[in-house]
Amino acid sequence: MTTPNASPSASPETTFSPYISPSESPKEFSIGAIVLGVLLGLVFAASSIYLALKVSLTVSASIPIAVLSITIFRYISRAMRSEPATILQNNMVQTTGSAGESIAAGIAFTLPALLLLGYELPWIKVIAIGVVGGVLGVLFLVPLRKSLIVKEHANLKYPEGTACAQVLIVGERGGEQAKTVFLGFGLGAAYKFLNGGLHTFLEIPKHAFTKVMANGQVQLFGEIQSEISPELTGVGYIIGPRIAGYLFAGGLLSFFCLIPAIKLFGAGLTEPIFPATGLIRDMNAMDVRGKYVYYIGAGAVTAAGLISLARTLPTIWSSLVAGLGDFRGVKTGESVPRTERDLPMGVVIIGTLLCLVAMVVLPQIGINVFGGILALFFAFLFVTVSSRITGQIGSSANPVSGMTVATLLLTSLMFLAVGWVGIEHRVLALSIGGVVCVAASTAGATSQDLKTGFLVGATPRYQQIGLLIGVTASALLVGGIIQFLNDAKTTIVAKDYPGVHVSVIEQGNRYALSNGRMVAAGEAPGTPSYRIGRLYEQTGNTIAGKYLVDDAGAIKYVVDPGVGGHERVNYDGREIEKLDSPKAQIMALVVDGILTQKLPWGLILVGAFLAIAIEVLGIPSLPVAVGVYLPISTSAAMFLGGVIRWLVDRRMSPKERTGADADSGPGVLFSSGLIAGGAIMGVVLAGLAARHLDEKFDLGKTLGAMATSNITSIIAYVVLLAVPLYMVGRRMRSTEG
Repeated sequence: MTTPNASPSASPETTFSPYISPSESPKEFSIGAIVLGVLLGLVFAASSIYLALKVSLTVSASIPIAVLSITIFRYISRAMRSEPATILQNNMVQTTGSAGESIAAGIAFTLPALLLLGYELPWIKVIAIGVVGGVLGVLFLVPLRKSLIVKEHANLKYPEGTACAQVLIVGERGGEQAKTVFLGFGLGAAYKFLNGGLHTFLEIPKHAFTKVMANGQVQLFGEIQSEISPELTGVGYIIGPRIAGYLFAGGLLSFFCLIPAIKLFGAGLTEPIFPATGLIRDMNAMDVRGKYVYYIGAGAVTAAGLISLARTLPTIWSSLVAGLGDFRGVKTGESVPRTERDLPMGVVIIGTLLCLVAMVVLPQIGINVFGGILALFFAFLFVTVSSRITGQIGSSANPVSGMTVATLLLTSLMFLAVGWVGIEHRVLALSIGGVVCVAASTAGATSQDLKTGFLVGATPRYQQIGLLIGVTASALLVGGIIQFLNDAKTTIVAKDYPGVHVSVIEQGNRYALSNGRMVAAGEAPGTPSYRIGRLYEQTGNTIAGKYLVDDAGAIKYVVDPGVGGHERVNYDGREIEKLDSPKAQIMALVVDGILTQKLPWGLILVGAFLAIAIEVLGIPSLPVAVGVYLPISTSAAMFLGGVIRWLVDRRMSPKERTGADADSGPGVLFSSGLIAGGAIMGVVLAGLAARHLDEKFDLGKTLGAMATSNITSIIAYVVLLAVPLYMVGRRMRSTEG
């Protein structure tokens, strides 16, 4: 192995020397590295999109991909008796593969909002926006790399990128590290199959705190529940006890303050309160959350996102000034050192123009010229901001959703000012937001990769090419997975809205209901048939959405989307777990609220001022607001992962807890495996459930009370998941120390 020239911790730009000298040219850009990077990227993209749709969170995939690359290449070289892979080839694998996580986040945070407004979300539209946004995120960083990665090496640490560089440099430990990832993946998949597939124990143990009053009514004091899954536990471990604690605090505020208060003051009412159509006294905790607290949480998340964005305004300005200052001084020729060669500026300019043309010309994107120019402006603005913020606080805390909310807010206000308030303009605004969100998310991950490359001595141009390949491949997969998951988790629920008739009705095909799903009328002879109707804005108490209607346009069933939907019980009685996609719901709320002005603004403002009050107390409002918005079952599971991390960290020195090793330790690698294994098994189980194949291996009825016991579920979680995660983190930490 090449002798390192300096430690990656060296800071001044003038004295820093990367691990591989610029004068050396080891093998770097190879077909094997690109193919392996794409394959690993697709695996982690699949898990990331599942996680992003479920809880609107993703975790960096760079480190586990780097670890797996080291091990896979090592086994290949031994088996084929070939030359071992260089550190730069392993870096190329993680660079190409890590693009999947950022594409998944950018798409999942925005485009599912179309489903909530009554539109379809074709996979080809997802692919087109993902590719354009991802390419812009990579290209816009080319002229900014020297300013942000090189000149500010001492100031912008890019924690995930620095940790990944250390993993690559100490590659001789890769075998043990990869084993940790594989163990986590296997345990996560097996655990998910046990409780989500076989149903041997409860997926979500819960307990409601109630009291029977003198008048015979049941008063709700709160409800605790936890979706004890491997993917959520892994996320909680990685984000740590502090952020996980804030999320859980928001859940407590929602389920032990807001929901009981609404039940208390609404129990005596004899008329529904908008936006609900039923009486509060007849609602359970989840009903109250879906009808009221949902809007409070949405207002809180929107306000918190804007607050976090406002804090970065000085960073935005300084980043733009520095970025534009370096835009004209990028050197790419062969006369410059290998480690300073970027893609030519001609490629950047032509690529940007092609993206603009694609946005305007491709019907799958459908952005007009004005919208395309807006998308380019906001994309460049927030690519710069995203890169600098991730350099300071890491990718996990990057407020990409806040930047996207700001984009949608400003875009929608412009549309409102010029009278663009039609149905098509909401789609236009969300398409612009989708491009910007993908670009900003990609820029954050790309910056971490470029930092890793800077530390190990990679060639930036090769990294940038690998990233362009990675974002394109990942976008192709993510589009299909979103459509698949949405179809698999869609519920059809009988609804009656007297006096409401749907005017937009699809002509031609008729549909019937059979075996719990919607089929062509010819496949279910003798059963009533319906047409598909759509409401694109709320009409009275009837929300925008997709419906099955009779020939007169009267609503008979609501077709509730699997992503972002609220109806969890299908017409045949099956309970189907939805993917909440909270941030996409926020995007729909912003666009719909401004352009139609038909929202429960009172509830939304309650949430907004709740976020402001939390900030006044000196507490970060965004994670608390997200906790209010999410079901407590989600935040509680992440909190459990955070508690395990806290127990492990207690046995470590302060330096070990905060150093770069904290992001690449065995507990984090094991958690990455849990996330990937649990999420991918979740996708598999969703496919089986959509075809009713899950019923063939459902042991829930056979096991009886044991399968529905809260105690059994908690014991299984502790023994099968919590204890192994704690032991891996503690034992491995002690042996490394």
